[in-house]
This record gives sequence, C-alpha cells and structure tokens, in this order.
Amino acid sequence: MVGLRYVVGGSGEIVRYANEVSDFDDSGLASRLRLAVVRLNRRLRAQRADSSATLTQLSALSCLHKCGPLTPGELAAKENVQPPSMTRVISALEEAGFVSRRPHPTDGRQAIVELTSQGRGYIKAEVSAREQWLEQRLAALDESERAVLSQASEIIERVAGS
Repeated sequence: MVGLRYVVGGSGEIVRYANEVSDFDDSGLASRLRLAVVRLNRRLRAQRADSSATLTQLSALSCLHKCGPLTPGELAAKENVQPPSMTRVISALEEAGFVSRRPHPTDGRQAIVELTSQGRGYIKAEVSAREQWLEQRLAALDESERAVLSQASEIIERVAGS
C-alpha cells in the first residue's frame, strides 16, 4: 500500500515522503522475536563440548569451516575485526593445532589459513553438542509445535537473508 510518511527533519521542518506503508502493526512481534533469538543463541553457545577455544576463536574456526581457506585479512573482514586482532586469534588457533598456515600461491606477502583435521574435529564436536541439546528440547514438543518451528525456521532464514 502506498502511503505518506511525515518526518521531522533535523532543523525542525516537517518532511513528507510518499513510500510503501505496511498495514502490519504488531510492534511487539519484533521485540519478542529478537529476545527469543538472543536467548536461544545464548543457550546454544553455553552447550560446549570443549571450551579450550574462546568464543572468538570458535567463530573464526566456524568461518573457516564454512568458507574454506582464507587469508588472515579475508578472515578478519568476514569476522568484522581488525587484522591485528585476527592475527592473535590465528596464532592461538595455530598453537592449539586447530589451523595451519601455508604460503599464498600467488602473493608471497600473504599466507593462507586453513583448518587442520584437529580443527575440523573440534568444530564437528561443538556443532554436535549444540544440536544434541536442541534435539532434546525439540523432542519434548508435540508434533504440531515442531511443525510450527519448522515453518518458522524457514521464515527466519528468509528474514536473515534479506
């Protein structure tokens, strides 16, 4: 539906915009959904198989697992951290045996960071611990509740992909 929106500008003037206006008015839904996702994420993060890696290190490992080998700069960009911070994370992961570095094939100034078999096993154990916890919670729900959550997960994925 096309509608008008009025906004008070920075100097106090009223600015009128013609734009898409939705009939949807469930302002509490956004808040409830955000809080539910935050709480679920917090509970899932607490389900650790092995806490030898920090959550920051685990995030970097997960990124390498999802994206494959990356340069430290690429990994820093994907994780939204500064390169010097990622250098420290990579060093700790390398010391733990979770990642290795190899020379970049075309740029001698760069290195490629990749998961080791130990790093892949670590990620697999972490994912498994979280999924087992969630599967136990889902098993306590009835079939109709699980069906609703199945639909909701598809919708949330669509919203997150936007």
